[in-house]
Amino acid sequence: MNSRPRTQEAEKRKGRMRAVIDGAKRLGQFSLDQLKATVNEEQAVFVTRTVKLLEQAGLLQVASEKPRAWTWSSALAGWDHELWLERQTKGDQIQAAPEQDRPRERLIRVGPRALKQSELLAILIRSGRQGESALQAGERIANHFSGRLHRLPDASRHELKIVSQAVSETAWCQIMAGIELGRRVADEIATHRPLVRINGTADAIAYCEHEFRRLITDGAKEEFHIVCLDTKNQVTGHHQISVGTLDASLVHPREVFRKAISEAAASILLVHNHPSGDSTPSRQDREVTQRLEEAGKLIGIRVLDHVIVASQGSVCLRDCG
Repeated sequence: MNSRPRTQEAEKRKGRMRAVIDGAKRLGQFSLDQLKATVNEEQAVFVTRTVKLLEQAGLLQVASEKPRAWTWSSALAGWDHELWLERQTKGDQIQAAPEQDRPRERLIRVGPRALKQSELLAILIRSGRQGESALQAGERIANHFSGRLHRLPDASRHELKIVSQAVSETAWCQIMAGIELGRRVADEIATHRPLVRINGTADAIAYCEHEFRRLITDGAKEEFHIVCLDTKNQVTGHHQISVGTLDASLVHPREVFRKAISEAAASILLVHNHPSGDSTPSRQDREVTQRLEEAGKLIGIRVLDHVIVASQGSVCLRDCG
């Protein structure tokens, strides 16, 4: 079959989408009517569909409801719009994407730990559907479960089908099988892994940078975790407490120490990330730490330290004065 007409059609569609994006960038904040007037050579339904795709990708966000208007999100700063256009116009199958962007090829080249959650999901989904590649499906699922990935194992096929039409029964089975196999491997590793002992700042930073490397490399939002330790300062486990900008309303002592008490922890280590890459403690970081230290004294569970992990280096609050 001659692929030239298909390629020409894809290039034409890419040009039309580029015109809509350029118009939206010129306006900054806009309603659909304003955008349609700016790119009046395009069909109204095409403009609406493009805006919806940009919103689903997290690039546009709703600025107001009445009248409904959009504005660009902070994700625009690191957006490769040409790659995005390529996926929208030629990405019905992963094989249509540039070779260096294909998840399986990336896994072979750089290893599974370097892949984003969306790419790992795309490999499990394997094939997409008309208008949506496996990679796009993976991105939608990863965005849907952002900050609550622990809920993915409980997702029914119907729930994932609502998120992405590309999730067939086979794809759902592959995702669930992959999760269960990963869980069993993790249990087996934990059974045979010697307990890690944290005796000081260097130990705390080394442990957190290893265990929470996902937050350093991929963390788009702040996440707050605790590490539980026994009477010998040996790590017995860690738990996610909240997702979002660190403040007292999100990190309540009740939620923090409920996990610690259930694990019979003698002490805990507080951990959270700074997506900006700068690990300098904020006023809120210090206030939350002080509040939890005071609560820990009443309960009898010591707060050893608060580690902030970031791409430009990690710090312990006790070292920061």
